[in-house]
Amino acid sequence: MAKLRVGFIGTGDERSPGPLGYGMNHQHAKGYQLLADQVEMVACCDLQGERVKRFSDMYGVPNTYSDYHAMLTKEKLDLVSISTWPHTHCQIVLDTIAAGVKAIHCEKPMAFTWGECKTMVAAAERAKVKLTFNHQRRFGAPFRQAKAILDSGRIGELQQIQWGAGDNYDYGSHNWDMASYLNDHVPVKWVLAQVHYTGKNLVFDVHNENQALAMWQYENGVHGLMATGPGKDFVACHHRIIGSKGEIAIGPNWGGSVLQLKTVGEDTWQDIDCGSEHCHGPGYIERAIADVVQAILYDTTSELCGANALLASEPMFAAWESARQRSRIDLPLTYDGNALDQMVKDGIFPV
Repeated sequence: MAKLRVGFIGTGDERSPGPLGYGMNHQHAKGYQLLADQVEMVACCDLQGERVKRFSDMYGVPNTYSDYHAMLTKEKLDLVSISTWPHTHCQIVLDTIAAGVKAIHCEKPMAFTWGECKTMVAAAERAKVKLTFNHQRRFGAPFRQAKAILDSGRIGELQQIQWGAGDNYDYGSHNWDMASYLNDHVPVKWVLAQVHYTGKNLVFDVHNENQALAMWQYENGVHGLMATGPGKDFVACHHRIIGSKGEIAIGPNWGGSVLQLKTVGEDTWQDIDCGSEHCHGPGYIERAIADVVQAILYDTTSELCGANALLASEPMFAAWESARQRSRIDLPLTYDGNALDQMVKDGIFPV
């Protein structure tokens, strides 16, 4: 079997992680390095020559470009990893699909607007291109073990999923995806939310609220609650999973193991051993890359598929739209824009 030819759009700089970038394609490349028998990293592209040269030297990628269109035309790639700012994702994904690739693995959040999210997935489905998004935390031991405990029935019937994070969109996209994973990818039925935005909070040049509170209901009756910014301490853990007979806490603020369990009748939390793994790794992106590559080679569906990413992104955008409309938003979401960005433009949040 011929090796998959892999290219990278957006190398970035992994040495200065923050709201201007994390150089995530460096992490993707480390995942591909572990699959040397199955993939060949052949080309990389970045607008900044110093960054693309550093990436090329670090990972032995022979061909460098400053124009991704030229790379897509010349290299005949099978798989492209995209790690650029969210507002660029849609056009780059569409151009990469048009170039005839087999698969695209894109960083999260999916896109700048809800309409762009749907456009990318629909285009990939028409072209039979496997489009995935890097919600890698679902491959981590704390999350996998939490799902296994939930599925075992130890906490009874699932009733609520709560999560706390810095924001709804950037970091929050992981938490929405994890909530969807825990509830077997059941679609969300409605979302009701309010947001607070008093100072400019740009992450990858996209507005993120300073604080938000939202509740929602899935079509199977399970409820959800999120708190972001300073309010995340209300939930007091990364994810809280509440069942009819107990609770699971992932990343509890009160200390102890990264994964804890308490069933009805118990006064204390039980630590669940996850080895050296915590809410962020290690090894999660490597496992995500392996899942993507296996889906291509064996024509299966990756857990990171566009359909799953849409299930996480729709309530995320609906939360901002609920705040804009000052009303509950019943899904499917009909507003295709970015409601927080629109509120800033309308002067509701003069940042």
